[in-house]
Amino acid sequence: MAEVLLSAQKVTKRFGGLAAVNGVSVDLWRGKIHAVIGPNGAGKSTLTNLLSGDLSPTSGQVLLGGTNVTGWAPERISRQGLGRSYQKTNIFLPLTVHENVRLAAQSRDAQQPWNPLRWWQDTRSDTIKNRATSARLESAIELSG
Repeated sequence: MAEVLLSAQKVTKRFGGLAAVNGVSVDLWRGKIHAVIGPNGAGKSTLTNLLSGDLSPTSGQVLLGGTNVTGWAPERISRQGLGRSYQKTNIFLPLTVHENVRLAAQSRDAQQPWNPLRWWQDTRSDTIKNRATSARLESAIELSG
């Protein structure tokens, strides 16, 4: 039997008096292709933002692998396995492709204490101290060809 990976249950998002998404329920299944279609202003982007954590719903809940992730920050949801891509790429032009991929791999490392500038410094260094980061980097480079 197919597994539900992501589920929205009666999700609503209101902006003042406007309901951009109103009571939407949807299940996204492993191994299936899904699409959200509709005219401009129908709430497609808002629904995507609700599922990914970019917006918190006014009501309803979002489940990822059966775990209620409603209201979680996008980076926390991402660490649970839900990736999101945007139409606009977010790369650092001064960095090489390898350094940009390394930066993404390093984003999965625990930062103690949190210091985003450390990512930049580590990305520009010639060594990767963390084996898990190195493995993620090499896997991503291999997948992309």
